[in-house]
Amino acid sequence: MLELLSQSPAAWIVLAGVVGLVVGSFLNVVIHRLPVMLERQWREQCQESQAASAGAGAPAASPAATAGRYNLVVPRSACPACHAPISAWQNIPVLSWLWLRGRCARCAAPISLRYPLIELLCALLSAAVAWRFGFGWNAIEALAVTWALLALTGIDLDTQYLPDAITLPLLWAGLLASLGAAGAAGAGGIAVTSLPVGPADAITGAAAGYLSLWSMYHLFRLLTGKEGMGYGDFKLLAALGAWMGWRMLLPIILASAFTGAVVGIALIASGRHKRGVPIPFGPFLAAAGWLALMWGPQWVSGYLGLYAHY
Repeated sequence: MLELLSQSPAAWIVLAGVVGLVVGSFLNVVIHRLPVMLERQWREQCQESQAASAGAGAPAASPAATAGRYNLVVPRSACPACHAPISAWQNIPVLSWLWLRGRCARCAAPISLRYPLIELLCALLSAAVAWRFGFGWNAIEALAVTWALLALTGIDLDTQYLPDAITLPLLWAGLLASLGAAGAAGAGGIAVTSLPVGPADAITGAAAGYLSLWSMYHLFRLLTGKEGMGYGDFKLLAALGAWMGWRMLLPIILASAFTGAVVGIALIASGRHKRGVPIPFGPFLAAAGWLALMWGPQWVSGYLGLYAHY
């Protein structure tokens, strides 16, 4: 099987796309449940802190906070309208949504189009990664980064929050992966592949990624008295720097800032977004980071090539 995948790029791309469909279905669960899980944890921690402050006479945790297990596995997925459990045949990526015509099999309540769209997007991005990197360990790492960025994008769009449960493992995984980097480089010392980079580049990229947005955040707050972004954005850029090195940070920041500004102006001009209401920055960082993952070395080489004759 491995020999077939290594010798047949088409088979590898198809397999990556199919796996991407399945992972996309799971990412739908992560996007929906992880914020709820974190909110429950915060509430429990607050109640424990209040109980510790008040002493033994403090009231016990509310039943709503402690009733039933709730994680990425249990309880089973169910219709949000009638709470009917979703069976296995109703949970086939994309196909079940089409077969059910986007409605619950029991109560006919509409099922959001977002679910099949995320599954399709995950499949397409996964196939693109397989095509770009070929069969091998680098492709597996790139797929993991892609899936994490997609989950973070969905969560940030829903909640304007980038959870540490994803950003920090992504950061540490990038640093650990750098220990096994081959360090292959082309002309001018620019890496042939975008990940992973060597330990020095990974550590520098993580630190510079965090500190760059951290500095912008505090400068913006000093000048305007407002918060321009959240700490999750710092951690996400640090994770991207850990995987792709410090050279990719400037292209990622410029691309995400430009795209975010254009989208924000368009939304405000069209009346779909009110002025002064924050727009999540994480999706723009994630999109720019994925593009740098795919074609970052070419960006940098092309940029440096502009000055080759001077």
